This record gives sequence, C-alpha cells and structure tokens, in this order.
Amino acid sequence: MLTKSQVKRQLEKLPEEFSLDELVEQLILIQKVEKGLKDSNENKFISEEDLDKEIEKWFE
Repeated sequence: MLTKSQVKRQLEKLPEEFSLDELVEQLILIQKVEKGLKDSNENKFISEEDLDKEIEKWFE
C-alpha cells in the first residue's frame, strides 16, 4: 500500500505538466517495488535455479 508521503515525493519528481497515465505508472512501479522488497524480507521468493526449472517445464 502506498502512503501519502510516497505519492507527494513522486509528484515532486514529475515535470510541471504530466499526464495522469504517467503518474499512475510511477505509482504502480513504486507499489510493485515496495511489494518486492517486502516479499524479499519475508523470504517469499524462489531461487534462480528453481525459477529456471519452472521455466523449463513450460517448454516440455
């Protein structure tokens, strides 16, 4: 979940004129990065080796 301070910081980084799509894209990116960091801290990820094995299954 995003906080007001994260949204405010992102608004400050944008140019004076921007589209709503640009803002939404940036906010989605921030949210995904935050989720990835949280998942990593909680060891909710798979190793590169396991990922490679899963991808190999797609081509069988």
